[in-house]
Amino acid sequence: MPGFELFGDKERKEVTDVLSTGVLMRYGFDGARNGHYKALEFEQTLCGITGSAFSHLCSSGTAALSTAMAACGIGAGDEVIVPPFTFVATFEAVLQAGAVPVFGEIDDTLCLNPDRLEAVLTPKTKAVIPVHMCGAMARIDEIKHFCDRNGLMLLEDACQSLGATFQGNHLGRFGKAGCFSFDAVKTVTCGEGGAVITDDQTVYDICHQYADHGHDHLGGPDRGADDHPILGINYRISELNAAVGLAQLKKLDQIVTIQRKNKQALKDAMTKLPGISFRHLPDPSGDSATFLSFMLPTGEKARQAAKALAENQVPCPYWYDNNWHYFRKWDHLKNMISASPMPAQLCRNLPDYSKIHLPESDAVMKRTLSMQIMLSWTDQDLEQRVAAIEKALTNI
Repeated sequence: MPGFELFGDKERKEVTDVLSTGVLMRYGFDGARNGHYKALEFEQTLCGITGSAFSHLCSSGTAALSTAMAACGIGAGDEVIVPPFTFVATFEAVLQAGAVPVFGEIDDTLCLNPDRLEAVLTPKTKAVIPVHMCGAMARIDEIKHFCDRNGLMLLEDACQSLGATFQGNHLGRFGKAGCFSFDAVKTVTCGEGGAVITDDQTVYDICHQYADHGHDHLGGPDRGADDHPILGINYRISELNAAVGLAQLKKLDQIVTIQRKNKQALKDAMTKLPGISFRHLPDPSGDSATFLSFMLPTGEKARQAAKALAENQVPCPYWYDNNWHYFRKWDHLKNMISASPMPAQLCRNLPDYSKIHLPESDAVMKRTLSMQIMLSWTDQDLEQRVAAIEKALTNI
């Protein structure tokens, strides 16, 4: 990770295909395309990889989340259970739908704890969005069982976990829909891009319409002949972005193989260090291996480890202090009424997030560091990295 480490002739070829036609729009202009439909080919390839019946490519992972929620009927007043460890896009998309993010505790999977979902369940709960963080899976079978038992919709945010599986099934396939991100630093990049996968024809049809101003795409080459069954918005991806992503997506097996090799080399070395434990993986064989996440015995030791690793040129995110990914630092959410451009009446219907306490999540995040796994490391790079890690952590 990320895929841009493997940019080369294949990406250039796909982009040149598009530039040679002058058609940058994913819809219409059939006569000038010379047979090139990069977004459509990306979608077909993603379906082939994940096993999903349908896929819709759009402009970002955030757009994918918003599109999926619109297609699944999540809207004003609905409560949606989300984790406090995620990228801010997850709760932003819920808010943009007019729905209410409700934060459940995480466990040592770094994902939602299914044993704690009951504690935040209310009559207004409509859906659960587990986020498969840092390349690996939540306890998705148990979360699905909870949703099925309580008549809730399951939507998966797999934006960080393309290529990961659970018991042989790709993440994103366990609920009504699954979402991926292909931004500049993801496993596979379009530069900017995202996708929704689903096995539900109706969900797909609404996604396809909603992300393109409600077009039904039944007018043939004449885009002006399309009908508009629903209101929508512009979450389209360009053919140029899709072309880059298509070349990248065809490298996914290669990328995951390299990540797993490099991660295993580091983990083998770190297993020998005292006081180090690792994130729990419900299915280790399905890890896409974008990060090696590990825990120290205490928060104090985790901070010491983060400092020592940085001093030895092997910096690791300390999520507990991270502004983007953990609830503790989301001041813009906690100060929603005063800081948000959203209508004040809508904001007043939200809980006071500044008063929410998540002690179990805090206990996990205080102790957790994550080391990003890069594709470009040579064997010598790995040896040097192992030596630096051992030097930094041996006396923590």
